[in-house]
Amino acid sequence: MHTFDLNLEHITKVEGAAALELRVRNNKVEHVHFKITEHKRFFTEAMKGKPIAALPQLLARICGTCSNAHLLASIEACEDALDITPSKQTMLLRYLTMYGLMIRDHALHLYLFSMPDIFGKDAFLDFDEDDPVQHQHLHDAFAIKKVGNELALLVSGRSVHAIYPTIGGFNHFPEKEAIVDIIKKLESIRPAVLRLIDVFKNAPFHFDRNTSFMALTADKFRFLDGWIETSTGERIPEEKYREHVERVVLPYSQASAYKHEGGSYMVGSLARLNLAKDRLHPRTKETLGALLNMFPSTDIYHNNVAQAVEILHSIDDAIEILATNTFTPELVMKPQLKAGVGIGVIEAPRGTLYHKVVIDDKGIVQEGEVIVPTGQNQVNIEEDIWRLTDELLAKNAPKGTIAFEIEKLIRAYDPCMSCASHFLKIDWQKA
Repeated sequence: MHTFDLNLEHITKVEGAAALELRVRNNKVEHVHFKITEHKRFFTEAMKGKPIAALPQLLARICGTCSNAHLLASIEACEDALDITPSKQTMLLRYLTMYGLMIRDHALHLYLFSMPDIFGKDAFLDFDEDDPVQHQHLHDAFAIKKVGNELALLVSGRSVHAIYPTIGGFNHFPEKEAIVDIIKKLESIRPAVLRLIDVFKNAPFHFDRNTSFMALTADKFRFLDGWIETSTGERIPEEKYREHVERVVLPYSQASAYKHEGGSYMVGSLARLNLAKDRLHPRTKETLGALLNMFPSTDIYHNNVAQAVEILHSIDDAIEILATNTFTPELVMKPQLKAGVGIGVIEAPRGTLYHKVVIDDKGIVQEGEVIVPTGQNQVNIEEDIWRLTDELLAKNAPKGTIAFEIEKLIRAYDPCMSCASHFLKIDWQKA
């Protein structure tokens, strides 16, 4: 009979720092505490007193790798507060900004953090250049990342902390010659993405547990607009999100956790494909065919397949937008300042991201709120770890196996990719 405490003191790949405390007594899990220990950095307090024009760039600093997601969510909230309706061209450029982020971000997670598990490697750079398959994946990873960065650079000025998107429009517009070039580059990485999808489609890891899913969806799969959809069929207007996303205080964690109708739920790529796979780009659906039948899925590891599918979709829709539109200089909209409340809801790489801002009639921020995907997944991750550990204990798995399987499960959620790929410091204490 197993009786032990498992303390994982430093879990990276979440924004800030995290830890796990797991207690097993007589072969049963007594508690699981997934603790986000440095998640709260008081950005919502730092918002207060700032002019609304400064807010998006401030909140972009919440995250390094996902800064452009925070930037666009904040811009949307600010425009909502000021009654600004962005132009069609502005929205197309914002979609392209998100596609650059999705391509780069998903690729880095899948190749650098998840793929080594499949090939039995400690790290991605341990792949063997003399092995044709591993050699190909090494070069695919950097090729996909490079093109994602170049798309973001062209459209938004930077792949991190973009400088062109702003409240009311864009400060710079892509040139025709550069558009022709990036289309060719996007086409060139499609075969690499198909190889990536194939790897994760055939991954040997599986963990099923029925849970709820939630995502921002629309008539098109574009990450930035629509309604909040749940796996029970609800369609919630963005402005009513706080009536349905319930804050939960976990006394051992400095991050706010969230539930929906009293239960846990999952956000991210798996949620998006479960709820809206029919709205993927037509070329993506035609290319993948029967593979999309694996969704909807309750296998948490299919989140990685879903991320790879989203890379392909981002490429295909970006190519269509770039090839069928002409981008011309357009003045940034200048609103009249007024008191107001604004809501911004988008799909960041790891799931639904909420921004709220309240301003006075001088455009000064009075208060705000930011709800990030990792906080929303926190309760779901705990429940998955509990169930996984119980299953492994029933199989008499050794402690090392339990720790490694927990690590892989947390990684499947892709809480964050900003830190190193080794993230477990284990202190085993027998009772």
